[in-house]
Amino acid sequence: SALKAFFNIVARWQVRDEDARGLLGGVSNGPYYKMKKDSDRVLDADTLLRVSYLIGIFKALHILHGDALADEWVRLPNANRIFGGQTPLDYMLAGGVPAMQTVRRLLDARRGGV
Repeated sequence: SALKAFFNIVARWQVRDEDARGLLGGVSNGPYYKMKKDSDRVLDADTLLRVSYLIGIFKALHILHGDALADEWVRLPNANRIFGGQTPLDYMLAGGVPAMQTVRRLLDARRGGV
């Protein structure tokens, strides 16, 4: 299920619940913890798109880097002009789906997938 993958990814990335909720589109506490408890639920199109981008980002990072760096990368300040010195996680939280798409495209280009 997409939610199982999402919760595994945010655990590997050591993302706080508050930020994980933001990655899902600003889900409030109640629905978030219901999702966490019952990860087999049906997702709306926006949430599924967000999770899809995050899965792609996770996979690309693990192709490009070893496990430790791949899992830490989203929390490291990044000098790439796209990020302007902030972390990719902060960039995605501020920019939502378009930012997730940009990060995914950047990583796909780096691995030669585009």
